[in-house]
Amino acid sequence: MGSFSIWHWLIVLAVVLLVFGTKRLTSGAKDLGSAVKEFKKGMRDDDKPGAQLGDESRSQDAARSAQEERDRDPR
Repeated sequence: MGSFSIWHWLIVLAVVLLVFGTKRLTSGAKDLGSAVKEFKKGMRDDDKPGAQLGDESRSQDAARSAQEERDRDPR
């Protein structure tokens, strides 16, 4: 009596599909998946000490900070 049967879940799924549509649900799921992927990537990068970061990431950081400096300078 306290748990839902498979029929209850199928009806809930049908209502959700009718309300939101499949396109909006798939795009939301895709966005959620990419957010989780980026979060995991960020957590892996944070675990590495600065000495173990590759030269590529350091050069990207230097290029990014140089670009920010150029953006701030109005000349």
